[in-house]
Amino acid sequence: MTMSDGDLAAHLADVAGKILIEVRESGMFEGKSLGKAGDQTANQFLVHALRQQRAEDGLLSEEEKDNAERLAKERVWIVDPVDGTREYGEARADWAVHVGMAVNGVPTLGAVALPGAGLVLRSDQPGEVPPAPETLRMVVSRTRPAKEATGVCEAIGGELVPMGSAGAKAMAILRGEADIYLHSGGQYEWDSCAPAAVALGWGLHASRIDGSPLVYNQQDVYMPDLLICRKEHAEMVLEKVKPFL
Repeated sequence: MTMSDGDLAAHLADVAGKILIEVRESGMFEGKSLGKAGDQTANQFLVHALRQQRAEDGLLSEEEKDNAERLAKERVWIVDPVDGTREYGEARADWAVHVGMAVNGVPTLGAVALPGAGLVLRSDQPGEVPPAPETLRMVVSRTRPAKEATGVCEAIGGELVPMGSAGAKAMAILRGEADIYLHSGGQYEWDSCAPAAVALGWGLHASRIDGSPLVYNQQDVYMPDLLICRKEHAEMVLEKVKPFL
């Protein structure tokens, strides 16, 4: 029996996460070599599985040589085998595995595994996002928070929450650990496709920081910025970020 797209995405993200933990716990790698070994091993699994299970679809992976054939496909899987390589190598919990799908450029389906927390969040099985506190919390890079994010946070009287990977930051909103994820430091399609799809599936707002839609499966896979938040906060945040654009 063929898995549904949602079940396949969630299964692959979950298994890749478990593979990554096994690679780390093997004790055979450390430092940058651990990140490289984890990336390559998880990527090999994800790419081979998707090519076997969804041979007619396009595929874009951070760790795989790009194939322009994807540009002619309506359905394209976009994966990041390890989102947050530094956090993975440091045995932190704020790293993720992304398995997303864009249909005609729209982030339509996704699964984000948080192996450190033993969770897989998926776009096709939304839960209830916890209510926001009075003081809004904005997740930012724990090593290089962008001035746009820190400026907006100050403007709304919010609280900065340093965190690792993009997937971990986006899922923190779904989990009730944060309220706004505004990124402007430059990313690529694999950094945000699955998290954006999951966020949208859960009823959140996801866009560029000028309010324009997120568009995937482009020839140039660079994606400069991203906003994920509750819908009731989107207009306020988009207004507050304008002076920084």
